[in-house]
Amino acid sequence: MNKFKKLGLTAGLSFTLLLAACGGSGETSADNGQSSNDNDLGESLDYTITGIEPGAGITGQAKNTLAEYVNLEGWELQESSTAGMLGALESAIKNEEPIVILGWTPHWMFSAYDLKFLEDPKGTFGGAEDIQTIARIGLEEDLPEAYTILDRFHWEPADMESVMFESEENDIPIEEAAKNWVEQNPDKVKEWTDGVEKVNGEEIELVTTQWDSELASVYVMEEVLSQHGFDVSITPVDPAVVFQAIATGEGDASLAPWLPSTHGAFYEEYKEDIVDLGPNLTGTQNGFTVPAYMDIDSIEDLPAKK
Repeated sequence: MNKFKKLGLTAGLSFTLLLAACGGSGETSADNGQSSNDNDLGESLDYTITGIEPGAGITGQAKNTLAEYVNLEGWELQESSTAGMLGALESAIKNEEPIVILGWTPHWMFSAYDLKFLEDPKGTFGGAEDIQTIARIGLEEDLPEAYTILDRFHWEPADMESVMFESEENDIPIEEAAKNWVEQNPDKVKEWTDGVEKVNGEEIELVTTQWDSELASVYVMEEVLSQHGFDVSITPVDPAVVFQAIATGEGDASLAPWLPSTHGAFYEEYKEDIVDLGPNLTGTQNGFTVPAYMDIDSIEDLPAKK
């Protein structure tokens, strides 16, 4: 029985996202309805951001961005789903039609499409963040081999995106793509496992959020630990529960926290009761983003609603 049931914890969704906008080159076109006139761009977008799940942590940041930028007065955030947003993005790019979406990186969309970030002069999305590894107090003594591998684990945004992109492009489960990545990157895996003795079925529970980026890392770790003899279980939960679970010892470790901004409040609440192993990935970025073909460089270039 999953020990999270003792707490009545349920899975949820929250993730860092960035507002992404896509439109045309700024030239008048009968096919895509775009114009060099800023107001035409806003009208063609209906001054609407196509969003994702209402419960996503960065949705609040997106709303704050709309409130902080004077030129975004009158714009609205249309809450949807990640799948719905990505479908709208794909359709818009295929037809070179304008759209504003919520997006984030690392994510396979940046491998699939040629996108660029818009400058965020007010810093409403914060700076670059790290994805951290946290563990319960006592894990180093109880499972030293797993602790060492978790402590050494670090990869690049391109690695994470490649797992997500293979899953999406080949329509395979992300856990299968993660196993393929481990098989194809023995040198990097060796950096995490070199000199660590194998074990015989010791159980370890990894806690994660349900976003593809965190699923990519947790399934890679599951494969690495399994090859080292561990019996690995994965429990997806809401970000607040990630920290609660590790702090109370209901979970052993997590690769999911985004710090210092996105999950900073949770970290501050539980930091005395967890072990912070540091970043497992650096170089994340949030912000308004556009396809490279769009002639726009800053959030401030988006037109105010007249």
